[in-house]
Amino acid sequence: MFYREHKAEIEEILRELCNWKGIKLLETEICPDHIHLLVEILPKESVTGFKGFLKGKSRFLIYDRDGILKYKYGNQGF
Repeated sequence: MFYREHKAEIEEILRELCNWKGIKLLETEICPDHIHLLVEILPKESVTGFKGFLKGKSRFLIYDRDGILKYKYGNQGF
């Protein structure tokens, strides 16, 4: 399964993205069809804006690291 093979890499990408934004990632739980995150966000940061940033950038970085995934999972919007 995809998430088992790439679980550590996905967590690494999420931590990297949180660091870019200056947000503290406290916990992650990666499931087959979704991800739970516990983050510490400053009041000035929009939660929905940060969520959109994570979804968009993580998808780009995952595809960038493993180009085959774009063709295998490209239309699933993970």
